[in-house]
Amino acid sequence: MVGAGDVFVGEVDESDGSIALYEPDVAVLNNVAIDHKSLDELRTLFAGFVARAGTVVLNLDNGESAALAEKAGYGAVTGFSLADPRADLFADALEPAPNGIAFELHEGASGESVSVRLAVPGRHNVANALAAIGAARACGVSFADAAVALVRFAGLRRRLETVGEAGGVTVIDDFAHNPDKIEATLATLHDFPGRLLVLFQPHGFGPLRMMKDAFIDVFARHLGTDDVLVMPDPVYYGGTTDRSVSSADIVDGVTARGRQAFAFAERADCGDKLLELAAPGDRIVVMGARDDTLSTFAADLLARLGDAGDEAQVI
Repeated sequence: MVGAGDVFVGEVDESDGSIALYEPDVAVLNNVAIDHKSLDELRTLFAGFVARAGTVVLNLDNGESAALAEKAGYGAVTGFSLADPRADLFADALEPAPNGIAFELHEGASGESVSVRLAVPGRHNVANALAAIGAARACGVSFADAAVALVRFAGLRRRLETVGEAGGVTVIDDFAHNPDKIEATLATLHDFPGRLLVLFQPHGFGPLRMMKDAFIDVFARHLGTDDVLVMPDPVYYGGTTDRSVSSADIVDGVTARGRQAFAFAERADCGDKLLELAAPGDRIVVMGARDDTLSTFAADLLARLGDAGDEAQVI
């Protein structure tokens, strides 16, 4: 546990169902999207979570969480949006930058507005900022103080974390592991020029099997024509899990829809392919969860880029 005081802030988990044990004073729900469980299971878990809360902060731009906002029986509801100016908290005039994003923040109840510049990039982080503002306001923090606090947030490890640059190639480490998160990462990176060489390591054979079609769809829709996807087999810790769906199935589906993709059983071979392809101006993006060695892998790629040419610049 980090920090002190009489307020406890936690990220609760739906993957093991433990979210059903919480009765929060303030519940924040950014989205409901397929990941560890089916959508039907998730709808039940998240509906119960927000129903047990005193105040609910919901993302109105996500269809599933917006549907929850329309149900009766909840406590006070604060809705936030990047699309609907009628929301309690609304952001517009977004100005993306490689190392952050600026926007105008509006609060409907008070009529106040303020300019904000985040030190983390991406529209998804603007949505996260609105969620944080909603939670802070529910705890009695003033609108102005909450907005100022956003500026000091420097981000988290493995969330679009720039590892470094060598030979004109930037290496990025990212936690994206389900279709929604992958879409957010690719959309953020495509705000700026440079080919993407993406390594995606699925976080298990079970999630890969459940989200196969969604993985194919998100990469096919959000990879650029020059981008390249490279996939090793999923994380596997042994046991009797069903391994009938592999990364090669995702690659086959993505290539069938006109995008470039390669599958290798071993991650080391993926690294060799990425370095073979890499050219000045490219960005290598290492994606995946549940495996702490992904960060080591990203750092090793940077070091090998440095060995092949200019000295690596670690960020």
